[in-house]
Amino acid sequence: MVGKPGREIVARGLPRLIEQHRPLFVIINGENSAGGLGITPAIADEFFALGADAITLGNHAFNKREIAPYLDSGRPIVRPGNMPNGTPGIGKVDLQEKDGVKLTVANLCGRVYMDSYGDPFALADVYASDCAGRHLFLDFHAEATSEKIAMGMHLEGRATAVVGTHTHVTTADETILAGGTAYITDVGMCGPVNSVLGMSRDIILQRFRTTLPQRFEVANEPGVISGVVIDVLKENGQATAIQRIKFPDPNEQ
Repeated sequence: MVGKPGREIVARGLPRLIEQHRPLFVIINGENSAGGLGITPAIADEFFALGADAITLGNHAFNKREIAPYLDSGRPIVRPGNMPNGTPGIGKVDLQEKDGVKLTVANLCGRVYMDSYGDPFALADVYASDCAGRHLFLDFHAEATSEKIAMGMHLEGRATAVVGTHTHVTTADETILAGGTAYITDVGMCGPVNSVLGMSRDIILQRFRTTLPQRFEVANEPGVISGVVIDVLKENGQATAIQRIKFPDPNEQ
């Protein structure tokens, strides 16, 4: 979710997508929703009011200082679990059961080309063990494609879904791994289309052309929703299908 354009398109499109797909659970990654970096309590409340059952974050989880107390408020919002002990918030949350489905939503950060985080693979093992008998959805917020694919394979058959975030560009490798784990390297962003990863193209081009520091700004352009719809078997926690979605649908414009 990138800035105001991302929030505006979600406010307009999420109710329509919920009506169309009738999901049991809606999960939003909101770590870039406040001016392109971080999230605020007011924005988080806005997402919950729109129908989100859980919010995940990432390496910009604490860019807005006011979010820290909110992460300890008991709301279903998770930051990367492999952050140092004592960091506000939690890395996984058990959502209220719906239609016989018990879902745990977890968040981890990768370590390749990222800040210093604890071992995400070891903690993924802990989460998978703790979630025995429940569906496990992992938002793996990582830079390297290889690390994301490795995490999907690491949890295949033990997680219902491993969905990558952070690089803002939707990948076309959605699949069902062995044992019924839905996987995609990156779900993409909800944000301005005519931009560079949500930021103003003119500013980013100036940065690349001159190498001089620039103050990044969210592009003032119409937004698009990127996401996936995952079908599951409620009896055993396995996924049966994963489908990429866009709103507005470019094929219908």
